[in-house]
Amino acid sequence: MSKIRKNGFRAWLLAMRPKTLPAAIVPVAVATALAYRHETFQWQPAMLCFAFAGLMQIASNLINDLYDFLKGTDGEDRLGPERACAQGWITPQAMRLAIGINILLASIVGLGLLFWGGWELVLVGVACIAGAFLYTLGLSYLGLGDLLVVLFFGFVPVLGSYYVQAGQLHSDAWWLGGACGFAIDTLLVVNNFRDRETDRRAKKLTLIVRFGERLYFLVGMLAMLLALVGTYPNIPITILALSPFLLLHTMTYRQMVNIGTGRQLNKILGLSARNIFVFGLSLVAVLLFA
Repeated sequence: MSKIRKNGFRAWLLAMRPKTLPAAIVPVAVATALAYRHETFQWQPAMLCFAFAGLMQIASNLINDLYDFLKGTDGEDRLGPERACAQGWITPQAMRLAIGINILLASIVGLGLLFWGGWELVLVGVACIAGAFLYTLGLSYLGLGDLLVVLFFGFVPVLGSYYVQAGQLHSDAWWLGGACGFAIDTLLVVNNFRDRETDRRAKKLTLIVRFGERLYFLVGMLAMLLALVGTYPNIPITILALSPFLLLHTMTYRQMVNIGTGRQLNKILGLSARNIFVFGLSLVAVLLFA
């Protein structure tokens, strides 16, 4: 990679990991489409939800970058994409400041949502911030990373985004929250598949260490199954709409297995992000037009 200026624009762009943003956008988009389907769509809280999700995604990425560096996780034997603090592109002091600014901005946006969702949302916001820290600071080492992803990239954003628009919860939002969470978990599964040998030696018992490579395919299939339940009675249309995702997910799984080990698995991260975007776009289309 060409020389990157310390604390420069490109350094910050890489630290924010823009390829992961579909993980923030898709759940809110699905919830908003469901609200539109139920004739409860409101654009103001929807836009605030998009902003909050994006800011928290960036904050989570920055937290992961900083604390993995401080713990020495991002050493010379790292197989994943290069990280800003470990490469010296961003100083720890600047990263701490950026994390604080992102969380402050997300909190301000979240306060705006109280008008539609009530003060109970303060607890949701605090839980989101805590989850962003707890993942890197320990829960991922207990094999609980997948649970956090399904919770905070599935149920919380879908249910929250739907609630602030509709003023109530709906069973479809629960099913679709699970669908989004498991689809987005494919990103974490790829990460853990790539690092499975070092995780095994470090006794980091991720689900991929316990159950093997098939977990990637099964997680995607579970996402599709929950999407079918959440869009009932439009199951035939949903199957047709999600068929591109099914094809891409299957191809990506086979490619991941064929690569097996090494840094080449990093390209599967980009393919998985693409698949998540296709999944979300297809689900939104079903909810809006079926």
